[in-house]
Amino acid sequence: MSKFYVTTAIPYVNDKPHLGHAILHLYADVLARYWRAQGAQVLFSAGTDEHGGKIAEKAAEAKLTPKQFADQVSQNFVGLLKALNISDDRFIRTTDPGHEQRAQLIWKNLAKYIYKGTYEGWYCTGCETYYNDELVKKNKGVCPLHNRPYEKLKEENYFFKLSVFGSQLKEVIETGQFRVIPESRKNEILGFINEELEDISVSRPKDKSSWGIAVPGDESQVMYVWFEALMNYITVLGYPEHADFKTFWPADVQVIGKDILRFHAAIWPAMLLGLGIALPKTLYAHGFITTDGQKMSKTLGNVIDPIQLAKDYGVDAFRFYFLRHGPAVNDTDFTMELFENAYNSQLADQLGNAVSRTAAMITKFQNGIIGEVPPPEHDVAPYAAFIENCRFDKALEEIWEQVKGLNQYIDQSKPWEIAKTKDEEHLREVLAYLVSNLLEIAVLLAPFMPDTAAKIQTLFASGILKPLPGSLFPKHETANHPGV
Repeated sequence: MSKFYVTTAIPYVNDKPHLGHAILHLYADVLARYWRAQGAQVLFSAGTDEHGGKIAEKAAEAKLTPKQFADQVSQNFVGLLKALNISDDRFIRTTDPGHEQRAQLIWKNLAKYIYKGTYEGWYCTGCETYYNDELVKKNKGVCPLHNRPYEKLKEENYFFKLSVFGSQLKEVIETGQFRVIPESRKNEILGFINEELEDISVSRPKDKSSWGIAVPGDESQVMYVWFEALMNYITVLGYPEHADFKTFWPADVQVIGKDILRFHAAIWPAMLLGLGIALPKTLYAHGFITTDGQKMSKTLGNVIDPIQLAKDYGVDAFRFYFLRHGPAVNDTDFTMELFENAYNSQLADQLGNAVSRTAAMITKFQNGIIGEVPPPEHDVAPYAAFIENCRFDKALEEIWEQVKGLNQYIDQSKPWEIAKTKDEEHLREVLAYLVSNLLEIAVLLAPFMPDTAAKIQTLFASGILKPLPGSLFPKHETANHPGV
Protein backbone atom coordinates (compact mmCIF):
# COMPACT_ATOMS: atom_id res chain seq x y z
CA MET A 1 0.00 0.00 0.00
CA SER A 2 1.30 3.45 -0.90
CA LYS A 3 1.52 6.18 1.72
CA PHE A 4 0.55 9.85 1.66
CA TYR A 5 1.58 12.37 4.31
CA VAL A 6 0.09 15.86 4.19
CA THR A 7 0.68 18.65 6.70
CA THR A 8 -0.65 22.14 7.26
CA ALA A 9 1.29 25.06 8.63
CA ILE A 10 0.43 25.21 12.32
CA PRO A 11 -1.39 28.46 13.21
CA TYR A 12 -0.10 30.68 15.98
CA VAL A 13 -2.47 30.69 18.97
CA ASN A 14 -2.47 34.44 19.62
CA ASP A 15 -6.10 34.85 18.48
CA LYS A 16 -9.15 32.89 17.38
CA PRO A 17 -9.20 31.12 13.98
CA HIS A 18 -9.90 33.18 10.87
CA LEU A 19 -10.85 32.50 7.26
CA GLY A 20 -7.24 31.97 6.18
CA HIS A 21 -6.85 29.15 8.70
CA ALA A 22 -10.04 27.55 7.38
CA ILE A 23 -8.81 27.63 3.78
CA LEU A 24 -5.40 26.22 4.73
CA HIS A 25 -7.03 23.17 6.31
CA LEU A 26 -9.61 22.73 3.54
CA TYR A 27 -6.86 22.38 0.94
CA ALA A 28 -5.02 19.75 2.95
CA ASP A 29 -8.28 17.94 3.69
CA VAL A 30 -9.08 17.54 -0.02
CA LEU A 31 -5.67 15.94 -0.57
CA ALA A 32 -6.10 13.60 2.40
CA ARG A 33 -9.60 12.52 1.39
CA TYR A 34 -8.60 12.08 -2.26
CA TRP A 35 -5.63 9.86 -1.47
CA ARG A 36 -7.58 7.79 1.04
CA ALA A 37 -10.08 7.10 -1.76
CA GLN A 38 -7.16 5.92 -3.92
CA GLY A 39 -6.31 3.34 -1.26
CA ALA A 40 -3.23 5.08 0.14
CA GLN A 41 -2.25 4.90 3.80
CA VAL A 42 -2.79 8.56 4.70
CA LEU A 43 -1.56 10.66 7.60
CA PHE A 44 -2.89 14.22 7.80
CA SER A 45 -1.25 16.32 10.48
CA ALA A 46 -2.51 19.70 11.75
CA GLY A 47 -1.80 21.55 14.97
CA THR A 48 -1.00 24.78 16.78
CA ASP A 49 2.15 26.83 17.37
CA GLU A 50 2.18 27.87 21.05
CA HIS A 51 5.51 29.37 22.17
CA GLY A 52 7.03 32.83 21.87
CA GLY A 53 6.85 36.32 23.29
CA LYS A 54 3.56 37.18 21.62
CA ILE A 55 1.79 34.32 23.43
CA ALA A 56 3.31 35.43 26.72
CA GLU A 57 2.03 38.98 26.10
CA LYS A 58 -1.49 37.82 25.21
CA ALA A 59 -1.58 35.53 28.23
CA ALA A 60 -0.57 38.37 30.55
CA GLU A 61 -3.35 40.54 29.08
CA ALA A 62 -5.83 37.74 29.80
CA LYS A 63 -4.37 37.24 33.32
CA LEU A 64 -3.45 33.65 32.50
CA THR A 65 -0.21 31.70 32.36
CA PRO A 66 1.08 31.16 28.80
CA LYS A 67 0.17 27.47 29.02
CA GLN A 68 -3.37 28.22 30.24
CA PHE A 69 -3.82 30.73 27.42
CA ALA A 70 -2.45 28.28 24.83
CA ASP A 71 -4.73 25.52 26.14
CA GLN A 72 -7.78 27.74 25.64
CA VAL A 73 -6.96 29.08 22.20
CA SER A 74 -5.72 25.76 20.84
CA GLN A 75 -9.16 24.31 21.51
CA ASN A 76 -10.65 26.98 19.24
CA PHE A 77 -8.61 25.52 16.38
CA VAL A 78 -9.70 22.00 17.25
CA GLY A 79 -13.25 23.34 17.10
CA LEU A 80 -12.64 24.93 13.69
CA LEU A 81 -11.49 21.63 12.21
CA LYS A 82 -14.51 19.83 13.61
CA ALA A 83 -16.90 22.54 12.38
CA LEU A 84 -15.54 22.32 8.82
CA ASN A 85 -15.45 18.50 8.72
CA ILE A 86 -11.66 18.41 8.42
CA SER A 87 -10.43 14.81 8.52
CA ASP A 88 -7.06 15.32 10.22
CA ASP A 89 -5.53 12.18 11.69
CA ARG A 90 -3.25 13.88 14.17
CA PHE A 91 -3.21 17.24 15.95
CA ILE A 92 0.11 18.40 17.36
CA ARG A 93 0.67 21.20 19.84
CA THR A 94 4.18 22.58 20.23
CA THR A 95 3.65 22.48 24.01
CA ASP A 96 3.24 18.70 23.82
CA PRO A 97 6.01 17.07 25.90
CA GLY A 98 6.90 14.82 22.97
CA HIS A 99 7.44 17.80 20.67
CA GLU A 100 9.54 19.66 23.24
CA GLN A 101 11.72 16.62 23.87
CA ARG A 102 12.26 15.90 20.16
CA ALA A 103 12.86 19.57 19.34
CA GLN A 104 15.83 19.50 21.70
CA LEU A 105 17.07 16.33 20.02
CA ILE A 106 16.82 18.02 16.60
CA TRP A 107 18.80 20.98 17.95
CA LYS A 108 21.54 18.61 19.13
CA ASN A 109 21.57 16.84 15.75
CA LEU A 110 22.03 20.22 14.03
CA ALA A 111 24.79 21.27 16.44
CA LYS A 112 27.53 21.50 13.81
CA TYR A 113 25.45 24.12 11.97
CA ILE A 114 24.65 26.16 15.11
CA TYR A 115 26.97 28.69 16.76
CA LYS A 116 26.73 31.48 19.32
CA GLY A 117 27.06 35.11 18.31
CA THR A 118 25.70 38.60 18.83
CA TYR A 119 22.64 39.83 16.99
CA GLU A 120 21.84 43.48 16.49
CA GLY A 121 18.74 44.52 14.60
CA TRP A 122 15.05 45.31 14.63
CA TYR A 123 12.46 42.98 16.10
CA CYS A 124 8.66 42.92 16.24
CA THR A 125 7.22 40.80 19.04
CA GLY A 126 3.86 40.78 17.26
CA CYS A 127 5.42 39.14 14.20
CA GLU A 128 8.00 37.18 16.22
CA THR A 129 10.36 38.23 13.42
CA TYR A 130 13.56 40.23 12.87
CA TYR A 131 13.61 42.90 10.15
CA ASN A 132 16.38 44.76 8.33
CA ASP A 133 17.05 48.51 8.38
CA GLU A 134 15.61 48.99 4.89
CA LEU A 135 12.18 47.58 5.72
CA VAL A 136 12.03 49.36 9.10
CA LYS A 137 12.85 52.66 7.40
CA LYS A 138 10.20 52.01 4.74
CA ASN A 139 7.60 51.45 7.47
CA LYS A 140 8.77 54.55 9.39
CA GLY A 141 9.81 52.48 12.38
CA VAL A 142 6.35 51.03 13.05
CA CYS A 143 5.17 47.52 12.18
CA PRO A 144 2.12 47.98 9.89
CA LEU A 145 0.62 44.66 10.97
CA HIS A 146 0.66 45.38 14.70
CA ASN A 147 0.88 49.18 14.88
CA ARG A 148 3.79 49.04 17.30
CA PRO A 149 7.37 50.35 17.03
CA TYR A 150 10.09 47.89 16.10
CA GLU A 151 12.47 47.19 18.98
CA LYS A 152 16.20 47.70 18.48
CA LEU A 153 17.83 44.59 19.91
CA LYS A 154 21.41 43.74 20.65
CA GLU A 155 21.65 40.38 22.27
CA GLU A 156 23.62 37.17 22.38
CA ASN A 157 21.88 34.49 20.35
CA TYR A 158 22.53 31.19 18.66
CA PHE A 159 22.69 31.24 14.87
CA PHE A 160 21.91 28.60 12.25
CA LYS A 161 24.30 28.44 9.27
CA LEU A 162 21.63 28.95 6.62
CA SER A 163 24.24 30.53 4.36
CA VAL A 164 26.02 27.23 3.72
CA PHE A 165 22.93 25.65 2.15
CA GLY A 166 22.31 28.14 -0.67
CA SER A 167 23.64 26.11 -3.58
CA GLN A 168 21.95 22.90 -2.37
CA LEU A 169 18.61 24.66 -1.93
CA LYS A 170 18.85 26.20 -5.37
CA GLU A 171 19.61 22.82 -6.95
CA VAL A 172 16.81 20.84 -5.27
CA ILE A 173 14.23 23.53 -6.09
CA GLU A 174 15.31 24.08 -9.69
CA THR A 175 15.44 20.34 -10.42
CA GLY A 176 12.09 19.65 -8.75
CA GLN A 177 13.53 17.32 -6.11
CA PHE A 178 11.84 19.75 -3.73
CA ARG A 179 8.86 21.00 -5.71
CA VAL A 180 7.56 24.46 -4.79
CA ILE A 181 4.17 25.32 -6.31
CA PRO A 182 2.70 27.36 -7.85
CA GLU A 183 5.45 28.49 -10.22
CA SER A 184 5.29 32.07 -8.97
CA ARG A 185 6.27 30.92 -5.45
CA LYS A 186 9.11 28.86 -6.86
CA ASN A 187 10.45 31.94 -8.65
CA GLU A 188 10.02 34.01 -5.51
CA ILE A 189 12.04 31.68 -3.30
CA LEU A 190 14.76 31.24 -5.91
CA GLY A 191 15.07 35.02 -6.04
CA PHE A 192 15.46 35.08 -2.27
CA ILE A 193 18.10 32.33 -2.31
CA ASN A 194 20.01 34.02 -5.14
CA GLU A 195 20.29 37.22 -3.08
CA GLU A 196 22.76 35.31 -0.88
CA LEU A 197 21.43 33.68 2.23
CA GLU A 198 22.51 34.96 5.62
CA ASP A 199 22.82 32.98 8.83
CA ILE A 200 19.73 33.40 10.99
CA SER A 201 19.21 33.88 14.71
CA VAL A 202 17.49 30.82 16.19
CA SER A 203 17.28 31.66 19.89
CA ARG A 204 16.28 34.42 22.32
CA PRO A 205 17.69 35.16 25.76
CA LYS A 206 15.45 33.62 28.39
CA ASP A 207 15.38 36.87 30.36
CA LYS A 208 13.83 38.57 27.28
CA SER A 209 11.48 35.79 26.14
CA SER A 210 11.07 32.96 28.62
CA TRP A 211 8.09 31.18 27.02
CA GLY A 212 9.82 28.63 24.83
CA ILE A 213 11.85 25.43 24.71
CA ALA A 214 15.21 25.66 26.41
CA VAL A 215 18.32 25.39 24.24
CA PRO A 216 20.06 22.10 25.13
CA GLY A 217 23.05 22.81 27.36
CA ASP A 218 22.25 26.51 27.79
CA GLU A 219 19.37 27.32 30.11
CA SER A 220 19.89 31.04 29.49
CA GLN A 221 18.45 30.72 25.95
CA VAL A 222 15.19 29.47 24.46
CA MET A 223 14.66 28.38 20.89
CA TYR A 224 13.30 31.02 18.53
CA VAL A 225 9.64 30.15 18.02
CA TRP A 226 9.75 30.02 14.22
CA PHE A 227 12.76 27.70 14.17
CA GLU A 228 11.26 25.36 16.74
CA ALA A 229 7.74 25.34 15.25
CA LEU A 230 9.02 24.07 11.89
CA MET A 231 10.19 20.92 13.61
CA ASN A 232 6.60 19.82 14.27
CA TYR A 233 6.33 18.14 10.87
CA ILE A 234 8.76 15.44 11.99
CA THR A 235 8.28 15.51 15.77
CA VAL A 236 4.63 14.55 15.21
CA LEU A 237 5.95 11.42 13.51
CA GLY A 238 8.29 10.55 16.38
CA TYR A 239 11.56 11.59 14.73
CA PRO A 240 14.00 9.90 14.56
CA GLU A 241 13.19 6.39 15.77
CA HIS A 242 9.41 5.92 15.65
CA ALA A 243 7.78 3.69 13.03
CA ASP A 244 5.58 6.57 11.82
CA PHE A 245 8.64 8.60 10.88
CA LYS A 246 10.08 5.69 8.94
CA THR A 247 6.73 5.06 7.23
CA PHE A 248 5.50 8.54 6.37
CA TRP A 249 8.49 10.84 5.99
CA PRO A 250 9.13 12.59 3.64
CA ALA A 251 5.90 14.59 3.51
CA ASP A 252 4.16 14.30 0.15
CA VAL A 253 2.61 17.77 0.37
CA GLN A 254 3.05 20.56 2.90
CA VAL A 255 0.32 23.22 2.66
CA ILE A 256 1.13 26.79 3.75
CA GLY A 257 0.09 30.38 3.11
CA LYS A 258 2.33 32.46 0.85
CA ASP A 259 3.38 34.76 3.73
CA ILE A 260 5.50 32.03 5.35
CA LEU A 261 7.16 30.81 2.16
CA ARG A 262 10.72 31.73 3.19
CA PHE A 263 10.49 29.79 6.43
CA HIS A 264 9.21 26.67 4.65
CA ALA A 265 11.09 26.86 1.36
CA ALA A 266 14.50 27.98 2.64
CA ILE A 267 14.95 27.55 6.41
CA TRP A 268 12.99 24.28 6.80
CA PRO A 269 14.65 22.39 3.91
CA ALA A 270 18.05 23.69 5.07
CA MET A 271 17.34 22.22 8.51
CA LEU A 272 16.45 18.90 6.90
CA LEU A 273 19.61 18.95 4.79
CA GLY A 274 21.54 19.60 7.99
CA LEU A 275 19.86 16.61 9.63
CA GLY A 276 20.63 14.46 6.61
CA ILE A 277 17.02 13.44 5.98
CA ALA A 278 14.83 13.67 2.89
CA LEU A 279 13.06 16.87 1.90
CA PRO A 280 9.28 17.12 1.45
CA LYS A 281 8.21 16.20 -2.08
CA THR A 282 5.98 19.25 -2.61
CA LEU A 283 5.49 22.57 -0.86
CA TYR A 284 2.23 24.26 -1.83
CA ALA A 285 1.79 27.94 -0.92
CA HIS A 286 -1.69 29.37 -1.53
CA GLY A 287 -2.77 33.01 -1.79
CA PHE A 288 -4.81 35.25 0.50
CA ILE A 289 -8.48 36.12 0.84
CA THR A 290 -9.40 39.82 0.84
CA THR A 291 -12.81 41.41 1.14
CA ASP A 292 -13.83 44.31 -1.07
CA GLY A 293 -10.18 44.54 -2.07
CA GLN A 294 -8.97 45.05 1.50
CA LYS A 295 -7.17 42.82 3.95
CA MET A 296 -9.50 41.45 6.60
CA SER A 297 -8.94 43.04 10.00
CA LYS A 298 -10.83 43.71 13.21
CA THR A 299 -10.08 47.41 12.83
CA LEU A 300 -11.86 47.58 9.48
CA GLY A 301 -14.72 45.45 10.79
CA ASN A 302 -14.64 43.15 7.76
CA VAL A 303 -13.61 39.88 9.42
CA ILE A 304 -15.60 36.79 8.46
CA ASP A 305 -16.16 34.16 11.14
CA PRO A 306 -15.68 30.85 9.27
CA ILE A 307 -17.55 28.78 11.83
CA GLN A 308 -20.58 31.08 11.76
CA LEU A 309 -20.60 31.18 7.96
CA ALA A 310 -20.52 27.38 7.76
CA LYS A 311 -23.28 27.16 10.36
CA ASP A 312 -25.51 29.59 8.44
CA TYR A 313 -25.12 28.06 4.97
CA GLY A 314 -24.00 24.51 5.65
CA VAL A 315 -20.51 23.06 5.90
CA ASP A 316 -20.43 21.75 2.34
CA ALA A 317 -21.55 25.09 0.91
CA PHE A 318 -18.69 26.73 2.81
CA ARG A 319 -16.24 24.10 1.59
CA PHE A 320 -17.47 24.41 -2.00
CA TYR A 321 -17.13 28.16 -2.18
CA PHE A 322 -13.61 28.44 -0.85
CA LEU A 323 -12.36 25.41 -2.76
CA ARG A 324 -13.91 26.58 -6.03
CA HIS A 325 -13.47 30.35 -5.65
CA GLY A 326 -10.70 30.60 -3.06
CA PRO A 327 -7.03 31.63 -3.41
CA ALA A 328 -5.64 28.36 -4.75
CA VAL A 329 -2.96 30.37 -6.59
CA ASN A 330 -3.58 34.11 -6.46
CA ASP A 331 -5.29 36.30 -3.89
CA THR A 332 -9.07 36.35 -4.29
CA ASP A 333 -11.71 38.74 -3.06
CA PHE A 334 -14.64 37.65 -0.91
CA THR A 335 -17.99 39.30 -0.33
CA MET A 336 -21.25 37.89 0.95
CA GLU A 337 -22.83 38.79 -2.38
CA LEU A 338 -20.29 36.65 -4.25
CA PHE A 339 -20.82 33.82 -1.78
CA GLU A 340 -24.62 33.87 -2.03
CA ASN A 341 -24.58 34.17 -5.81
CA ALA A 342 -22.37 31.09 -6.04
CA TYR A 343 -24.55 29.25 -3.53
CA ASN A 344 -27.77 29.99 -5.39
CA SER A 345 -26.56 29.59 -8.97
CA GLN A 346 -24.05 26.75 -8.69
CA LEU A 347 -25.26 24.73 -5.71
CA ALA A 348 -29.04 25.29 -5.69
CA ASP A 349 -29.77 25.88 -9.39
CA GLN A 350 -27.19 23.53 -10.92
CA LEU A 351 -26.20 20.65 -8.63
CA GLY A 352 -29.33 20.69 -6.46
CA ASN A 353 -31.55 20.99 -9.50
CA ALA A 354 -29.94 18.05 -11.31
CA VAL A 355 -30.38 15.84 -8.25
CA SER A 356 -33.96 16.87 -7.44
CA ARG A 357 -35.19 16.68 -11.06
CA THR A 358 -33.71 13.22 -11.53
CA ALA A 359 -35.15 11.94 -8.25
CA ALA A 360 -38.58 13.43 -9.02
CA MET A 361 -38.74 11.79 -12.46
CA ILE A 362 -37.69 8.39 -11.13
CA THR A 363 -40.39 8.67 -8.49
CA LYS A 364 -43.07 9.81 -10.95
CA PHE A 365 -42.32 7.58 -13.92
CA GLN A 366 -40.75 4.47 -12.33
CA ASN A 367 -42.19 4.38 -8.81
CA GLY A 368 -38.71 4.97 -7.36
CA ILE A 369 -37.15 1.96 -9.10
CA ILE A 370 -33.83 2.94 -10.71
CA GLY A 371 -32.80 -0.42 -12.09
CA GLU A 372 -29.45 -1.22 -13.67
CA VAL A 373 -27.10 1.77 -14.02
CA PRO A 374 -24.42 1.92 -16.77
CA PRO A 375 -20.79 2.54 -15.81
CA PRO A 376 -19.59 6.17 -15.95
CA GLU A 377 -18.08 7.35 -19.21
CA HIS A 378 -16.18 10.51 -18.34
CA ASP A 379 -12.39 10.92 -18.46
CA VAL A 380 -11.42 11.83 -14.90
CA ALA A 381 -7.68 12.12 -15.60
CA PRO A 382 -7.75 15.95 -15.79
CA TYR A 383 -9.65 16.08 -12.49
CA ALA A 384 -7.06 13.84 -10.83
CA ALA A 385 -4.16 15.86 -12.25
CA PHE A 386 -5.66 19.10 -10.93
CA ILE A 387 -6.00 17.69 -7.41
CA GLU A 388 -2.50 16.25 -7.44
CA ASN A 389 -1.18 19.70 -8.43
CA CYS A 390 -3.29 21.46 -5.78
CA ARG A 391 -5.55 23.19 -8.32
CA PHE A 392 -8.69 22.53 -6.33
CA ASP A 393 -10.52 25.29 -8.17
CA LYS A 394 -9.83 23.64 -11.53
CA ALA A 395 -10.82 20.18 -10.27
CA LEU A 396 -14.20 21.56 -9.19
CA GLU A 397 -14.59 23.29 -12.56
CA GLU A 398 -14.20 19.85 -14.16
CA ILE A 399 -16.98 18.49 -11.96
CA TRP A 400 -19.21 21.47 -12.67
CA GLU A 401 -18.88 21.04 -16.41
CA GLN A 402 -20.37 17.61 -15.85
CA VAL A 403 -23.13 19.04 -13.60
CA LYS A 404 -24.07 21.67 -16.18
CA GLY A 405 -23.93 19.05 -18.94
CA LEU A 406 -26.33 16.87 -17.00
CA ASN A 407 -28.88 19.66 -16.71
CA GLN A 408 -28.56 20.29 -20.46
CA TYR A 409 -29.08 16.58 -21.12
CA ILE A 410 -32.30 16.64 -19.09
CA ASP A 411 -33.57 19.63 -21.04
CA GLN A 412 -32.64 18.10 -24.42
CA SER A 413 -33.77 14.49 -23.78
CA LYS A 414 -37.05 15.60 -22.13
CA PRO A 415 -37.83 12.41 -20.15
CA TRP A 416 -41.35 13.73 -19.49
CA GLU A 417 -42.01 13.66 -23.23
CA ILE A 418 -40.58 10.13 -23.53
CA ALA A 419 -42.95 9.06 -20.74
CA LYS A 420 -45.91 10.17 -22.87
CA THR A 421 -44.80 7.82 -25.70
CA LYS A 422 -44.92 4.81 -23.34
CA ASP A 423 -41.39 3.83 -24.47
CA GLU A 424 -40.46 2.46 -21.06
CA GLU A 425 -37.12 1.01 -22.13
CA HIS A 426 -35.89 4.31 -23.57
CA LEU A 427 -37.09 6.20 -20.52
CA ARG A 428 -35.33 3.72 -18.24
CA GLU A 429 -32.09 4.20 -20.20
CA VAL A 430 -32.29 7.99 -19.99
CA LEU A 431 -32.98 8.03 -16.25
CA ALA A 432 -30.31 5.38 -15.59
CA TYR A 433 -27.82 7.53 -17.50
CA LEU A 434 -28.69 10.49 -15.28
CA VAL A 435 -28.17 8.39 -12.16
CA SER A 436 -24.86 7.06 -13.48
CA ASN A 437 -23.62 10.60 -13.94
CA LEU A 438 -24.82 11.73 -10.53
CA LEU A 439 -23.13 8.78 -8.82
CA GLU A 440 -19.90 9.60 -10.63
CA ILE A 441 -20.26 13.25 -9.62
CA ALA A 442 -20.72 12.10 -6.02
CA VAL A 443 -17.45 10.16 -6.12
CA LEU A 444 -15.61 13.14 -7.58
CA LEU A 445 -17.19 15.52 -5.06
CA ALA A 446 -16.34 13.37 -2.03
CA PRO A 447 -12.97 15.02 -1.21
CA PHE A 448 -14.54 18.48 -1.53
CA MET A 449 -18.11 18.07 -0.23
CA PRO A 450 -18.21 14.77 1.67
CA ASP A 451 -21.69 15.17 3.16
CA THR A 452 -23.24 16.11 -0.19
CA ALA A 453 -21.50 13.21 -1.90
CA ALA A 454 -22.82 10.80 0.74
CA LYS A 455 -26.39 12.14 0.33
CA ILE A 456 -26.30 11.64 -3.45
CA GLN A 457 -25.01 8.10 -3.00
CA THR A 458 -27.66 7.34 -0.37
CA LEU A 459 -30.34 8.64 -2.73
CA PHE A 460 -29.38 6.63 -5.80
CA ALA A 461 -26.75 3.94 -5.12
CA SER A 462 -29.01 1.07 -3.99
CA GLY A 463 -31.02 0.96 -7.21
CA ILE A 464 -34.15 1.99 -5.33
CA LEU A 465 -34.66 5.67 -4.66
CA LYS A 466 -34.25 6.67 -1.01
CA PRO A 467 -35.67 10.20 -0.79
CA LEU A 468 -33.85 12.87 1.20
CA PRO A 469 -35.72 14.79 3.93
CA GLY A 470 -35.22 18.11 2.09
CA SER A 471 -33.44 19.71 -0.85
CA LEU A 472 -29.66 19.59 -0.95
CA PHE A 473 -29.26 23.36 -1.11
CA PRO A 474 -32.34 25.41 -0.26
CA LYS A 475 -32.05 28.87 -1.79
CA HIS A 476 -30.90 31.80 0.32
CA GLU A 477 -32.02 35.38 0.04
CA THR A 478 -29.15 37.85 -0.28
CA ALA A 479 -28.70 39.68 3.01
CA ASN A 480 -26.01 41.13 5.21
CA HIS A 481 -24.30 38.33 7.06
CA PRO A 482 -23.98 38.60 10.83
CA GLY A 483 -20.39 37.33 10.69
CA VAL A 484 -19.17 40.37 8.73
